Amino acid sequence: MSPGFDALPEALRPVVRPRAVPHVHPVAQPAEPLVDCGVYVDGERLPGSYGYADALCKVREIALTGRDAFVWIGLHEPDESHMQEVADVFGLHPLAVEDAVHAHQRPKLERYDDTLFLVLKTVNYVPHESVVLAREIVETGEVMVFVEKDFVVTVRHGEHGGLSDVRKQMEARPAQLRLGPYAVMHAIADCVVDQYLAVTGLMENDIDAIEEVAFSPGRKIDVEPIYMLKREVVELRRCVNPLSVAFQRIQTEYKDLISKEVRRYLRDVTDHHTEAADQIASYDDMLNSLVQAALARVGMQQNNDMRKMAAWAGILAVPTMVAAIYGMNFHFMPELNWTWGYPAVMAVMAVVCLVLYFQFRNRDWL
Repeated sequence: MSPGFDALPEALRPVVRPRAVPHVHPVAQPAEPLVDCGVYVDGERLPGSYGYADALCKVREIALTGRDAFVWIGLHEPDESHMQEVADVFGLHPLAVEDAVHAHQRPKLERYDDTLFLVLKTVNYVPHESVVLAREIVETGEVMVFVEKDFVVTVRHGEHGGLSDVRKQMEARPAQLRLGPYAVMHAIADCVVDQYLAVTGLMENDIDAIEEVAFSPGRKIDVEPIYMLKREVVELRRCVNPLSVAFQRIQTEYKDLISKEVRRYLRDVTDHHTEAADQIASYDDMLNSLVQAALARVGMQQNNDMRKMAAWAGILAVPTMVAAIYGMNFHFMPELNWTWGYPAVMAVMAVVCLVLYFQFRNRDWL
């Protein structure tokens, strides 16, 4: 029987190397869709953290005592399972839940029994050095708001348009929070519309820069940046214009849900929205004029190029015609046997070409 491994001398023992363990990269976990959940009583936020169901139960228990209370939940790009959990707790309509999950909705306002569903398109100005080098000027996102008498559920899509500042501002003004969940809806709409005004103000500088290039004499104009800027204005118009119908319906159709004081605040938002829509319409008209001016300049440049080509073709036609005549190889032709025939023909061609050149030059064809 052979000696065991332990019986061998240490110098004769084989070296046993530890087996390499492959490095496993940690898998990135999806971000939690719940951004914040707060319970508000008489304009003040209660301390502590709550889940969906616990927050709603707490609010309805407090409401039985006659105090005003509601819950405000903020979500960021929830998937279907998370959104369904929220829908089960708050009784949200399946059609509205589907819109909130898949996004890419047109701005609108819908009512499902006592729940209002407001869709807002958020915008963000993308900084850039020059309009000519920019590939995107305005990026868009979405904010969807479910509102009822005792809850607000906000669903945000996109990297910009966060509502944390709105929540902080509202919590700093308890008197406005006492107006209830529809006051939160007003604050969100006001923030989004103010961003419309900020973006349109920044885009005015880009349009001025394009306008300066378009009407500057002697500068070559590129139509592509104008079309790109017009595309961004059209996208911005699609975000802003449909909200006019939603704000109008708030003032006329939902008086049973929204208090008179909140509707007064919303009228101020409507005024700002109208101002932004008017600016966008003026930008669209201005860009249409710039496109027409750019195309006119391109047409004029093409006409100038064609005139230059025609002028040079006329000048070159003279030596071409003479060379063609003397290249026909007839024996009896004028001045073939004259010593100064060749220099005379060259001189005549040069004189005729110079006369034509100066004639075209005086008429601004060259």
